[in-house]
Amino acid sequence: MTQLNMKQRLYFLVTAILAVSSAPAHAYMGAGAGLSAIGSILSFLGVFLLMVIGFVWFPVKRFIAKLRNKDTSGEDVEAEAPE
Repeated sequence: MTQLNMKQRLYFLVTAILAVSSAPAHAYMGAGAGLSAIGSILSFLGVFLLMVIGFVWFPVKRFIAKLRNKDTSGEDVEAEAPE
């Protein structure tokens, strides 16, 4: 691990002191705003999950289909165009 210089140590110390000494906010989030926040978070997580599935699953699915469509000689089977 690298050694921190004096400026970085001071920055870390000030940040730690401010984080520990912060007062509670005593804020209230109403039912409408709370449900909207929960809905936004859940929709973001759903979109992120679908994005990961789209980037991972569909190329794997295409690769599996490509492997299944090979004939016994090991060459790709191509559809012949009608003349």
